[in-house]
Amino acid sequence: MALKDIISYVEEIMALNHSSASALVVIKDNKIVVEHYGGYHSNSVGSKPITESSKFNVASARKSYLGLAVAFALYEKKIKSLDDYAVNYFDYYDKELLANTTIRHLVTHSHGLHQKEDGTVYREFDAGKGWAYRGINIIMMTELIKKLYGVSFPELLRERVFLPLGLCETAWYTNPNDELVKVIENPDEDADLLIGTTNNGSEPNLHTTAREFALWGNLHLNEGYMKGKQIVPKEVIQLATKVQSPKYEDKNTPRNGLFWYVQDTPALKSEIGERVPKGSYQILGITGPTLLVIPQHNLVVAKMYNKQYNYGGDNYLYYLREFSNIVAVTFN
Repeated sequence: MALKDIISYVEEIMALNHSSASALVVIKDNKIVVEHYGGYHSNSVGSKPITESSKFNVASARKSYLGLAVAFALYEKKIKSLDDYAVNYFDYYDKELLANTTIRHLVTHSHGLHQKEDGTVYREFDAGKGWAYRGINIIMMTELIKKLYGVSFPELLRERVFLPLGLCETAWYTNPNDELVKVIENPDEDADLLIGTTNNGSEPNLHTTAREFALWGNLHLNEGYMKGKQIVPKEVIQLATKVQSPKYEDKNTPRNGLFWYVQDTPALKSEIGERVPKGSYQILGITGPTLLVIPQHNLVVAKMYNKQYNYGGDNYLYYLREFSNIVAVTFN
């Protein structure tokens, strides 16, 4: 399969899912080998074309940024161990509710906690005994980084990573500008900007260009070494991107690093395809961004869309795995 087939696939899913925008950046051996932009900033008439400066909302892919902040906290012993009990860090949550929940459970979606619309936190299953993609653990870890460092995790990353790496277009936006890509929720209605009221990382308003999204992946691929220097300690990247999940009885349960999905033994409930080599890792968001890192091939792939909900309905995991399989076969 040729590189043009990956571009064709990206464009095909864009059309099928009623996204108005697409972008694809592939970095191989630390060089950009594919850079493709298609569509428009919105589904409204007269919207501007997508270019290299277009900034996409990455939704839940922002968890990979939080994950790196958690890795810093572990490396610097502000969090002593992933197996520390959460009650030692969260004194404003019910201790009986947290029970045997550890930091490891919180960062691998195995915590078993959920939150009602009124803010009430409750338990779905015993910590470590299952896997569920919820939001309460993100809230908790965002609060914890602020407590440990005295600054929000976006501030921490800006000083330690974004500025040294030269990521000047990656930010949690609170004001509109012409470079932000709008998000489509209903194809029959005009798209809207998903900006927030704060830039402290507590809201899903992180935007970045496809290039900078790919560079974020390349920083991890190179274990923190970029621009001729060690920007992030190697051990910090390793903490974030190796399997940290507890042992599950169900072998088809996804495995995670610090929020990243990590390829271990291929699992049917994982978003990573079975042809992707072990040790690869991926993050994605509900608006369509996907960042796939395959160390075995020295490869990073960043894919962007602007449509709420990934294509495929209840079968969306099939299409997520299919894309990563296509990438793995192409660069094998």
